[in-house]
Amino acid sequence: MTDAVRFTRAGMRRGLRQALPVSLGILPFGIVTGVVAQGAGLSLAETTLMSATVFAGASQLMALGSWAHPAPVLGATLAALVVNLRLALMGPALAPWLDRLRGWRVWLTLFFLVDHGWAMAITEIRAGRSDAGFLLGSGLALWLPWVVTSAAGHLLGSLLRPPPGHPLFFAALAAFISLLVPLWRGRQDLLPWAVAALVALLVARLLPGSYWHIVAGALAGSLTGALAERRGAA
Repeated sequence: MTDAVRFTRAGMRRGLRQALPVSLGILPFGIVTGVVAQGAGLSLAETTLMSATVFAGASQLMALGSWAHPAPVLGATLAALVVNLRLALMGPALAPWLDRLRGWRVWLTLFFLVDHGWAMAITEIRAGRSDAGFLLGSGLALWLPWVVTSAAGHLLGSLLRPPPGHPLFFAALAAFISLLVPLWRGRQDLLPWAVAALVALLVARLLPGSYWHIVAGALAGSLTGALAERRGAA
């Protein structure tokens, strides 16, 4: 199958059609992101540009959750890097397709790579299908509603103007909590998750208003998990 990988418009159209039902699920998420962006002081143009170029709901909400002037660029960048490290693990699973793409096809496809499109592409690969255009098509089907709904959310936020501390701004934390559900493997995850949480809380108390608690928690949890697995294997 991997030697016959293609990249066709038909594959892109198929990916777009397959992803349309999934795109409905991100519409409320996009609206909330737009409302939060408006509350953080971003303009409509800035919100739209952010969604169009970043295209990562969890990272966007994380950055907007503690937006300040001047913006904490270094801390936000490191935190976004930690949050998106899962993409480094998702990419190799798509190697049967991506390794056989060249030029703009591979780079454009990677730009539109998100969790939903990745899951659908893995299903395609396991089914023995070989049109890598499917991944780009599904990404486009998810990207356009995300940009439109985040812009709509900004307009809605300008009408509602929720005050600071409104429950709506809990969206960032809620998004990360929801990401944990499919990652839970059982009791072996309890220790690294607990260590990550404790370290993150401690650093947040020591360095309030920064993103370093995310970086510290992620590193501590990862190290604990790696040591636990190594000890179990030994």
